[in-house]
Formats: sequence, C-alpha cells, structure tokens
Amino acid sequence: MQHFDTQRPEFAPYGFTCEVWEPVPMPRPDRHDEIEINFLDSGSLTYLIGGNRITVDAHTLTLFWAAVPHQIIEFRDVTHYYVITIPFGWFLQWGLPESLQTQLILGNVLSGKSDPKTAVRDKFLFEQWHSDVSIDPEDTREFVLLELKARLLRLARSYFKNPALSSDDREARLRNSSPNLAKAELMACHIARNFKSRLQIKDIAECVDLHPDYASTLFRKTFGLTLNGLITRHRVAEAQRLLISSNDQIIDIAFAAGFDSLSRFNRAFKETTGMTPRGFRKECRFNHR
Repeated sequence: MQHFDTQRPEFAPYGFTCEVWEPVPMPRPDRHDEIEINFLDSGSLTYLIGGNRITVDAHTLTLFWAAVPHQIIEFRDVTHYYVITIPFGWFLQWGLPESLQTQLILGNVLSGKSDPKTAVRDKFLFEQWHSDVSIDPEDTREFVLLELKARLLRLARSYFKNPALSSDDREARLRNSSPNLAKAELMACHIARNFKSRLQIKDIAECVDLHPDYASTLFRKTFGLTLNGLITRHRVAEAQRLLISSNDQIIDIAFAAGFDSLSRFNRAFKETTGMTPRGFRKECRFNHR
C-alpha cells in the first residue's frame, strides 16, 4: 500500500494512478496538479483542505482539485482506501458540467453518498480499476478512464440540474476549445503554484503567450470566475489553513498567504467566508476542541 512521502517535492506530479493507500496523519499538506478521487470501504478520513475540515465517509465518492493544500489530520476505522489521480487537463476535456469544474477550481470538495446498491458497485469498480492499472497501465488506461468518466457524469447529475453535454456536443467542444482549455488549465495551475507571490494579470497571461485582456476573458468564459477571483480564493484558503493549524499572528498569516496588506486580507476573507479571520479561528477551535 502507498503512504504519503514527507520528502515529496510540492507539485511533483502523480499522473494517472489508481492505488490503494494506508491512512497516516500527514505532517504537512500535499499539493499536486491532478484531480484526486477518494473512496473508502469503511471508516472515515478527516482532511484539512483549503483551510476546511472535510470528513470523507465510507461508501462516499469524494473528489477535489489537489492543487489546493490537503492534509489528512485524523482517521477512524480505516485500514485502506482508494486514491485515483487524474491529470487536470484530461479532466477538463471530459465534458463534465462547467458548474462542477468551477466548484473544484474554487477549492471546494464534491462528494456523493452512495446508496447500498451503488456502494457495492463502486467498491467493485475501484477494485477492478486498481487491478487493471496495476497489471497493465498502458493497455487498460483507455477503458478505465471511460468507466471513470461515466461514474463522474452520474455524480455530476446528482449535484447539478444542468445535464452533462451530449456526446456530439462534447466532441464539438473538444474540437473547437481544446487549445483554449489547455491555456485556461495552465493559467489555473500557474495561479495555484504562485498565488503567494505578487501575481499580476500580465504575468499570468505571459505564461501562456496571450494578451492580458484576452487571457482574462478566456479564463472567465472557461471557468466562470475571474483570474483575480481565483487568486483571492487560493490566498483565503491558505489563510484558513494557517489559522487552524498554527498560532501565528493574523498579520503574519495575511502576508504568508500572499496578501500585501492586512486591510485587503480582512476584506477578502470576510467577503469569501462571511467571517473575520479572528472569528473563523475562534469558531474552528471551539468546534473541534
């Protein structure tokens, strides 16, 4: 079984994997550019993801964008769990509802509790996918990804009212938009890697060889949010993590998360979370003593 490697470099890629992991408390967060999917047959895992405590229960399909810092902080009655990682660009080209993509880009966690019949099927699927990928990853990758995509389409339907794209619509979208999706993906990943630094739109646009105005429009049309909105969301999520996991002063947390002033940090934090940083820290520590 796999274990978290504490020496692993930040943003080192996993690529496409389907592995069995043994739960261990993680001394630091992990970050990588894949979409991560977890499935447990029993027990529960509790993560700190983007500053929020997220509990993954048994028989629940859970996915998140792993560029957001994530860290297992406790677990109960879990001997092993399945982890699938999918390169971010592959995921974007699957034609899943844009509302689902946007929720993941924002750092939110999506999970769907399975009914008993679906849970049995999911357990079989994860066992089969793990076996297929372990035996011959190159030969089995195509049909494993097709089955996985179908499963995520069902999950998406349970979350969002808008139906997934039809087969014809997906093919047209890929033909017409793949270069744009690739550039939007690169911009999102650039922000995830560098949000703590002083980031300007022109710097983000330059990394994909686009004019800043066009880059901003492309990103907003692809993900439904602005480049600055994503930068702020990452910074607030990092601040939430530090408020929970450290005793650092709030002004130090603001600068560590990438904000250039305490006033801007307080305003962005309140607009994003509905709470002040101090109130957030107090509530989290009271609720989880």
